[in-house]
Amino acid sequence: MPQIQQLPAHIADLIAAGEVVERPASVCKELLENALDAGASAVSVELEHGGMTYLRVTDNGCGIAPEQLPTAFLRHATSKLRRAEDLAAIGTLGFRGEALAAIAAVSRLDIFSRARGADSGASLHLEGGVPGEVTAAGCPEGTTVCVRDLFYNTPARMKFMKKDSAEGAAAAAVVTQLALSHPEVSFKLLRDGQEVLHTPGDGQLLSAIYAALGRDFAKSLLEVGGGSGDVRASGFVSSPAAGHGTRARQLFFVNGRLVKSQLLTAAVEEAYRNRLLKGKFPGCVLHITLPVNEVDVNVHPAKTVVKFAAEKAVFDAVHYTVKDALDGEGRPKAAEKPFYQTMTAQEFLKRPNAPKPSQAVTLPAGKAIGSASARPAATEPVRPAPVPVPAAPAMAVRDVAPEPDKPFTAPAAPGVVYHITPPEVRTPAEETAERPETTPSPAPAAEPEQQEIAMPEGPAAAEQPWRVAGEVLKTYIICEDAERNVWLIDKHAAHERMRFDALKARTEPPMRQLLLTPAAVTLAAEEYTAVLENLELLADCGFLCEDFGDGTVLVREVPDDVRAEDAAATLEELAQKLRLHSADRAALRDEVLHTVACKSAIKAGMTSDPAELRALAAQVQSGAVRYCPHGRPVAVKLREYEIEKMFKRA
Repeated sequence: MPQIQQLPAHIADLIAAGEVVERPASVCKELLENALDAGASAVSVELEHGGMTYLRVTDNGCGIAPEQLPTAFLRHATSKLRRAEDLAAIGTLGFRGEALAAIAAVSRLDIFSRARGADSGASLHLEGGVPGEVTAAGCPEGTTVCVRDLFYNTPARMKFMKKDSAEGAAAAAVVTQLALSHPEVSFKLLRDGQEVLHTPGDGQLLSAIYAALGRDFAKSLLEVGGGSGDVRASGFVSSPAAGHGTRARQLFFVNGRLVKSQLLTAAVEEAYRNRLLKGKFPGCVLHITLPVNEVDVNVHPAKTVVKFAAEKAVFDAVHYTVKDALDGEGRPKAAEKPFYQTMTAQEFLKRPNAPKPSQAVTLPAGKAIGSASARPAATEPVRPAPVPVPAAPAMAVRDVAPEPDKPFTAPAAPGVVYHITPPEVRTPAEETAERPETTPSPAPAAEPEQQEIAMPEGPAAAEQPWRVAGEVLKTYIICEDAERNVWLIDKHAAHERMRFDALKARTEPPMRQLLLTPAAVTLAAEEYTAVLENLELLADCGFLCEDFGDGTVLVREVPDDVRAEDAAATLEELAQKLRLHSADRAALRDEVLHTVACKSAIKAGMTSDPAELRALAAQVQSGAVRYCPHGRPVAVKLREYEIEKMFKRA
């Protein structure tokens, strides 16, 4: 029978070291976290051969006293915990007291440290975890740790190391992540003598992102900020148009600690629903702050996995903060409207600074009054001027209304005061009631699949700070805004988004049309099963289907937005989507509405009248429409400088 015996201390240390130190990146992470906990404002990292032969971390933190250097390399020795109760509220990056002991056990290590305010520093050499003598050393305030020949005494671990380039890249990723977690700290990274990263340490997260992740990624970001209660989320997320092929650019920091959390990933990606192309993922650099007693970081030795006490509160704070930023992307600020668009004539006369008849000013002869911007609509009838009322033998007051098509010119009549009555703003319904009845001209016949576009409410098109210049290829609208930018708008994508939002917001049952001949659709086994499992959902969206047996489904009713001849093709498309999203009820409904919106939207190649083009352009210019439900961009903006550069004018 095998005998049970206690392992020697050095073997136990090697085993424990394997849980903490997996590769040079692990060493880099632990040393950098110690530097940040020490209050460093500048940190330098130097690697050679991926960190396997040489790794040095230098900081300007508080330093370590000479007498405490040997203690720092004992297992479970730490300055960050004192009581068991401290584990419930950990506010530092490190706390276990195992990192330095584990690193020293599998390397040749030298440490130089000088406490703040001390006249001199001290150094200590350890080999395989065995310390030497503490000696005096001249060094700047802070701590420098040099790790050489990593895993020299554990050949089994050494043979699993990757190439120097791969190990160096992993260590560089750790430095990048920590630089983003603490933008107030300047990070410098040198690989084989070459500087590959240097952050300014100015406290601006965007500056750190620019230095660490590159210019292109930084340009695609939208700033976010918000939260609820004690949970706050801030940082940057990528524009939906700049989706990524992987989740590698999703970085989450909880109280300054890099974490991997499915909860946070789901919160962000849920906010991007119906905004991203399939197969694309959003990028983000998000900082989540909450009370330290509401999060448990003592879950995994790597300290990258955390548990939240209130998961729903964290999810909602991140989800709605990101969603609000995406909803407001590109949406212009509401401009102040002129008085004639915000008040009636009676309200205008009652305002505090309104002119009184006794305060009327005598106009010079021939002086023009009014402006084209303040004229009433051309269809508004002009009220006749009342009979002048004499106020004195040498003066009269006349109440006049300006002509709608030309400025009013006062006649050369001395001693006459003209009181201008502002035009009364009336609603379109009032104008229609007073308009004489006319026989409407027959409208041209619309194409059968053309769908009506709802006209937006607001000022007339002529008063908008943009104009529609035309349409090309019967697909793209050309629009010029007030900032001299040219927009190319995909009218199908824009209308599809408008239709999808309207369908999703609808609370009443959809209108249906009964097919004269039911459409029989034969499906594959999985799609057939998916349709039968979601007959109720299809009915809620306007599709009345029934099982016909042998993999065939009968479509008897379709939404009024879908053409009867498209019933079979629409159900086939829906069947594929139902099969792919069978586990997510919300995603299922969205996919059905996607299909309905796409089928009912105006198609590329259709002829559209100017009113429809203006209606679509208004939605894009207001910021209400940015991406189609499938994530494709609705519009492309060309700045004046870019156009002039194409023509060699700039």
